[in-house]
This record gives sequence, C-alpha cells and structure tokens, in this order.
Amino acid sequence: MKKLTLEEVKNNPFIDDFILQTEIYLKALGFTDHGYRHVNIVADRCQLLARQLKLSQREIDLAGIAGYCHDMGNFLGRTQHHYWAAMLFSQIFIPQCEPRDISRIAQAIVSHDKDEVKIVDKISAILILADKSDVHRDRVIRRDFKGIKGDIHDRVNYAATSNTLKVNNLRRQVILKIAIDTKESNAMDYFEIFSERMSFCRVAAEYLGYKFILIINNFKLS
Repeated sequence: MKKLTLEEVKNNPFIDDFILQTEIYLKALGFTDHGYRHVNIVADRCQLLARQLKLSQREIDLAGIAGYCHDMGNFLGRTQHHYWAAMLFSQIFIPQCEPRDISRIAQAIVSHDKDEVKIVDKISAILILADKSDVHRDRVIRRDFKGIKGDIHDRVNYAATSNTLKVNNLRRQVILKIAIDTKESNAMDYFEIFSERMSFCRVAAEYLGYKFILIINNFKLS
C-alpha cells in the first residue's frame, strides 16, 4: 500500500469539493472562514510544529494531511463535523493507503473538536494547537463593519492583526503570540470566547511535554 502525501490529498477532487462546500455552507450561516484559507494555514502550521518538535518526516506528512482535512465535514452540519470529516477521509483513502496512516489521521481529525477525548497521539495534539491558534482578521468573511461589530467572534478575529505560533525547544514551550487592535476589541472579549480553546491548547502542549504560552499585545499568560 502506498504512503499518502499532502499534495495527493490536495489534488483529490472529493477532498477539494468537500472543502468548497464547507466554505459555501458556513459562509451562508455567517461563520468565520473554515475553507481553503483556514485549512491551508492549519496544514502549514501542523507541518511546522511537527518539524520543530523533531518528529519523523512521515509524521510531518501525516500532520499536514490531518490539518488540511480536519474541517471538511462542516458542509454536513456543524454538529459532529469532526466525525463527518474523519469518515469522509477514511472512505476515500482506506482502499489504497496504510491502515496506520489512516487511523492516525482520522483520530486526529476527530480529536480536534471533542474536548472529552483523551489525546493519545502526537498528530492529534499538533492539530489541536494548529487549529485553535488560528485567530486573525483574515478569517472574517463578513464585509459590513456594523455586522462585524455585532458578532463577538467576528469582532475578536477582526481585531487580531498578527498571529504567530512557534516552539521553543530549549524552554519546552509552545508560544502563541497575537496582536489585538484594542480599538476594535479587547483582550477580555478574546478570553470570553476562546478560553476553552486555549485550555485545549494547554492540554495538547502538555501531552507533547511542553508548556503552552499565550502572549497578547506583549502581555504573557501561561
């Protein structure tokens, strides 16, 4: 059986259409971006984190694939979208790929949005960190400023003007640094809607043997 690559996944017409339909569906519901921009950023961050954590090349590839496919089940409904994504991925690639690769990717996809699941794999932990850290102005699809101000998720994402995620191996830290334009929103708004996500990031980092550090406007939280 062959080893699946991220390039092959990106070129698969079924995967491509699932992501497109997710983008259309969630835009109609007024959600922030979960389409091509988001999944490409998450895939890139997954690979970057896996590389910085000195995982094997195969694990770097698997992390990128999980990141690219993690949200593609949303077009079937927000509830349980992580299960839908894992099932869709498995249906496409089970006949042709290594069983262990399929199971690790599917498990990571399911774990990224289900806080009662105990993390038992590095790929799952990496996907959680890459996905939950994507807070940025570019995620806001809505274009009317009044609508942005009236929705706390849009308002906080719109206020985030820069966002970096990196690993400090010497101090064993995973560091998320965000700049927030306080004219658009404030740090308390961020914590109101993202505190659960940050707790999830802390758990994921701890599984990897690291400490999660959040820095907002140069104010360090850990």
